Amino acid sequence: MKTNKILLGGLAGGVTFFFLGWLVYGILLNGYMTANLNQCAAKPMQEMVMWAMLLANIALGLLLALVFSWSRITGILQSAKVAAIIGLLISVSIDLGNYSMTTLYKGFSIMLIDMLVYIIMMTLTGIVVCLVIGKKGAS
Repeated sequence: MKTNKILLGGLAGGVTFFFLGWLVYGILLNGYMTANLNQCAAKPMQEMVMWAMLLANIALGLLLALVFSWSRITGILQSAKVAAIIGLLISVSIDLGNYSMTTLYKGFSIMLIDMLVYIIMMTLTGIVVCLVIGKKGAS
């Protein structure tokens, strides 16, 4: 697969994940997350370093684009499944790590909600990456 498609897929995936995060965490679940996460280390919205967040999301999009290009994935359903599995593994690693070492979560259920949301966002991002890099088959 051409490098341009991988880079374009990674960029599209990163932008997708960024806007999904803004929509889900910044708007839809904002009150719930604020009420259930320890806010002692959280930056106010106006102090967030958006360029760093966007680059982090682009790196995630590039991860998906590379995995899809290196694998035998042939379509949207396979891409969604692989992205969901990667999202599950990343979210379990991050959330359980935070749960074990920090006071970020006020309870266990918020961590499970965060994992579920992350998996859904990764699945949708994986579909976008798949479409951009051209693996559009039905399987």
